[in-house]
Amino acid sequence: MKEVVLAMFVFINFLAFIVYALDKYFAIKQKQRISERELHTFALIGGFLGATLSMAIFRHKISKASFLIKHSMIMLVWIVAIIYYFKQIV
Repeated sequence: MKEVVLAMFVFINFLAFIVYALDKYFAIKQKQRISERELHTFALIGGFLGATLSMAIFRHKISKASFLIKHSMIMLVWIVAIIYYFKQIV
């Protein structure tokens, strides 16, 4: 069961990384963008690490305060949940 959860976590983070990179590409090419709601949804369902990495590498959405606040809150919720989960195991 742990392997399945880990595989899903890796997959969603990989997918989030790609989606954020794709949105940056669309921004550069002035094409239709991926909505912020969809970007946040990827982070919310577990892709917060991939999203954050993509934001850092491609310098995407890092100057928009409202986006960063929401993203930071999602990350905080996930970090607290992970810490709580691992404290329950030990």
